[in-house]
Amino acid sequence: MTGIAANLKEVRALVDATIRHSDRRRGEVTLVAVSKTWSSDAIREAHAAGQQDFGENYLQEASEKIASLADLPLTWHFIGPIQSNKTAQIASAFHWVHTIDRVKIAQRLAAQRPTSMPPLNVCIQVNVSGEASKSGVLPADVPQLAAAIKSLDGIHLRGLMCIPEPTQDMQLLRERFRTMAKLQTQLNLEHKLSMDALSMGMSGDMTIAIEEGATMVRVGSAIFGKRGNN
Repeated sequence: MTGIAANLKEVRALVDATIRHSDRRRGEVTLVAVSKTWSSDAIREAHAAGQQDFGENYLQEASEKIASLADLPLTWHFIGPIQSNKTAQIASAFHWVHTIDRVKIAQRLAAQRPTSMPPLNVCIQVNVSGEASKSGVLPADVPQLAAAIKSLDGIHLRGLMCIPEPTQDMQLLRERFRTMAKLQTQLNLEHKLSMDALSMGMSGDMTIAIEEGATMVRVGSAIFGKRGNN
């Protein structure tokens, strides 16, 4: 068993244990392996160990990997900031986009999604901690953006995503994730949406995120190791 395979086994065991502890059903949580800065060979190793979903932040790097791994049935998630001049490539190469925070980006992705492909699954990035330096919309502004996205063909609003502030305060993180879950429920009820995805939780806080309702956890270092060692 390779290091990546062994790490994946440990991460999956932790995810499954947390699901059981939280009285949720197995299969409710998708593990997205964050493979940014890691090679195509590392992704092949992870796929050989049963991993299907991979998250990438940088379009040029991701495009090269997607091309070189086209023989594998992988699901690609774009989880980085989106520049307007990159939307066409993102729309045609990825299955999921987690980081929509502007109507303009949503409109471009929708217009540029090839008609031969199913609608692009998207999440709204929420600045749940209110940091001035962080991407994402404030919780109060999510309903307006969600309504705009709902009206677009070519993309499918699936849920919300967040990256809380770095902190060792686990209770604060729990409150951030709980806010996200409540916001999604409120939007679905009051705005007649059917969002089913909550993309939240990473290597250091995925168990708390799962306990608070995450349906996708984005895990990099716990699977591939520390960056710089690849």
